[in-house]
Amino acid sequence: MRIIGGKYKGRYIKMPSGIRPTQNKVRKAIFDIIGDMRGLSFLELFAGSGAVGLEAASQGAREVVMAEDATTCVPVIKKNITSLGEANCILYPFAADKTIKLLSSKRRRFDIIFLDPPYYWEEVKKTLQILAGCDILAPNGFIVTQHFKKDNLPERLGDLVLFKQNTYGDTILSFYRKEA
Repeated sequence: MRIIGGKYKGRYIKMPSGIRPTQNKVRKAIFDIIGDMRGLSFLELFAGSGAVGLEAASQGAREVVMAEDATTCVPVIKKNITSLGEANCILYPFAADKTIKLLSSKRRRFDIIFLDPPYYWEEVKKTLQILAGCDILAPNGFIVTQHFKKDNLPERLGDLVLFKQNTYGDTILSFYRKEA
């Protein structure tokens, strides 16, 4: 897999076995919708290979934090960060829920939070509920969830409100932000 834009455009990244990576067209769509990444903080939960977080770094994110607890994925993400020489990327080798709570205890905030848990699990809803209960989303930030098209996500979870959905084959990107 390759980085599709920014300063690392065209660079290859390694993929762990047994994961469903975010397709290039979906990754491109995410960053086309987000727009200018320069100066933003980015959190990728269920990082897998770290491809989306590394794309954010390539496109100018000030800081990228990734969370992944799968023992097959953690060393691959570390290698990918090292191969790009990206000093602004940090990996937490923990589950998403534990990472969210840890970041909340440190009073961390992120402009963009991306999550792409394994399909056919209830992890999307569960993680959104945890995010709604923890204050790690910056006031003007938003959450992007990548999920299977048959997953029916709620329009509202706590103060998080669904404001946009785009479909790409079997994949849906759902965007949440804090209610004003």
